[in-house]
Amino acid sequence: MASIIRFLLNGEEVALSDIAPTDTLLDYLRLRKRLTGTKEGCAEGDCGACTVLVGRLVDGALAYEGVNACIRFLGSLSGTHVVTVEHLAGSDGALHPIQQAMVDYHGSQCGFCTPGFVMSLYGLWLSHENPGRPEIERALQGNLCRCTGYEPIVKAALAVTRDRPSVLFDPLEKTRTEIMARLWTMQVNERVTISKDGLSLIVPSSAQDLAEVLADNPQATVVAGSTDVGLWVTKQMRQINPVVFINHLAELQAVDLSSDGIRIGAGVTYSQAMEVLARNIPGLQPLLWRLGGEQVRNMGTIGGNIANGSPIGDMPPPLIALGATVHLRSAAGGQRSMPLENYFIAYGKQAREPGEFVEAVTVPRPARDAHFAVYKISKRRDEDISALCGAFHVVLGEGGRVSHAVIAFGGMAATPKRARAVEKALLGKPWTVETIEAAKAAFDQDYQPLTDWRATADYRQLTARNLLTRFYLETTGEPQELKRFAAGEA
Repeated sequence: MASIIRFLLNGEEVALSDIAPTDTLLDYLRLRKRLTGTKEGCAEGDCGACTVLVGRLVDGALAYEGVNACIRFLGSLSGTHVVTVEHLAGSDGALHPIQQAMVDYHGSQCGFCTPGFVMSLYGLWLSHENPGRPEIERALQGNLCRCTGYEPIVKAALAVTRDRPSVLFDPLEKTRTEIMARLWTMQVNERVTISKDGLSLIVPSSAQDLAEVLADNPQATVVAGSTDVGLWVTKQMRQINPVVFINHLAELQAVDLSSDGIRIGAGVTYSQAMEVLARNIPGLQPLLWRLGGEQVRNMGTIGGNIANGSPIGDMPPPLIALGATVHLRSAAGGQRSMPLENYFIAYGKQAREPGEFVEAVTVPRPARDAHFAVYKISKRRDEDISALCGAFHVVLGEGGRVSHAVIAFGGMAATPKRARAVEKALLGKPWTVETIEAAKAAFDQDYQPLTDWRATADYRQLTARNLLTRFYLETTGEPQELKRFAAGEA
């Protein structure tokens, strides 16, 4: 058993044995290392001013991703390479091409947010040979600027892509082989436990070791991406103890395709799952691009979104609509599975036994003739929590009648929940505007939503009904039906 967290910071090796489980990377950089280019803006992973890159070994390669240092805990950094904005310039002080482009195209005014933008663009620069405007805008979803209006920043990004210099200039490309060799020596092969001031963090060596850790510490908080738990600490000032970090466990990061569907390990991030989910379930892609910003997608995990059990988590509604199965594991009970919809019991309560953790989720691919869509409703288009999120999965049988209907919503009840009364009102009926209108009344049987600062109860109920209408119109594609709805004739 070890008692040291080891990682690389720019070009320096770091070994920490005196850290608390909730010590953040941002505080470490600014207060202990005096690397003040990384800024604190929101302290909740929203503004991107604290963006740094974290490199890790994935399938024998070295991949760098932008993350929010404000909600990234030091205990999650074992065997990684942390890169801050100070590392980009040359030894002679020459700016990196991305930094120079920001100067040339006037991409900075007050300058507070600029390092975060530079690091987000740097992550894109490393991972995409020739990104276009859509890729650039997605890469900047998690960065806010109150001065420039974004257009100069996008122009800077396009310019550095168009006039891309030799990678030999780049500090990470020049040292990639060396960095990989150094990271190999830091990979976790034994359990790491560190205690400070009565608080403990644990980094298990394997999935089996994780099960044993949780058997001994059933009250522990398991942290994968910390995109939610991070806010418990930075906003709610909660003290959590012990904390078990699992983001390094390769066993929980596999994505496997089979006849049963897509099995996604609990440690798979949104970014890792994006391609395979979009390719096999195209209706999911619009939702995936709206889950946080790039930094959140690089940290947050689908398994964590499920395990947390939030009634406004965006992934459970579409996964329930698709008939997903959640796989649980513990040292005492081994492995077991259940329909995902049965996992959510009540607000803050899930069907996990003490010491049990979410190991994976299996998502069936919809049939070729199925209609599937998911809609996220929020105040902001990007980087916002849903007021409600609705998922619809309908199959039409003989004579155009509904043979299968599963509808699930988040934000409408204390848990992600199916609209069973609405489903019943649709089954066996012809897929027509009259059926849709008649089924809308059943929403009152399924949901009694709350009023909060995101939306009123009336707004949620009305929007849920309207989303059913939208789904119907998108599946029929009949302009005449759309005109009837617009004219109020239906």
